[in-house]
Amino acid sequence: MLTPKTEGSVRTIDVDSIVINLLNLHKQEQGKIIKENKPFYIDKGFIFATNEGYPKTIKHIAIRMQRLLKKTTIKKHVTPHSFRHTHTSLLIEANVHIKEIQERLGHSDINTTMDIYAHMTNIKKEASNKFSNLMENLSKKLID
Repeated sequence: MLTPKTEGSVRTIDVDSIVINLLNLHKQEQGKIIKENKPFYIDKGFIFATNEGYPKTIKHIAIRMQRLLKKTTIKKHVTPHSFRHTHTSLLIEANVHIKEIQERLGHSDINTTMDIYAHMTNIKKEASNKFSNLMENLSKKLID
């Protein structure tokens, strides 16, 4: 098993009740696999495990995704990592604060988050507008 990239990679995130329900269903199915493979299954508590209990690799998941995508009309190149970007884009669209997004992604530095995702936000434009409004208000006060 590979170790996480950074200390921030190991974190707790909140998920909604729909995800919790899906994970519980998955856990039930996994329970059946554990029973069927009892003598060989090494249970280390992985959510997505092989029939022997070891964690599934990103490559395994990517191959499975490609097989499933071939059965669809989707022609875009999609990887498991694509879901991270999609999730982040949806958080930005939902007006989740960038600091919360940084913590959810496990970035130790907010600049990392900003460098990767600032183009998806109106933060630069918003900062410019706020500064412009501030200067306008200050100018009015000086004139009055």
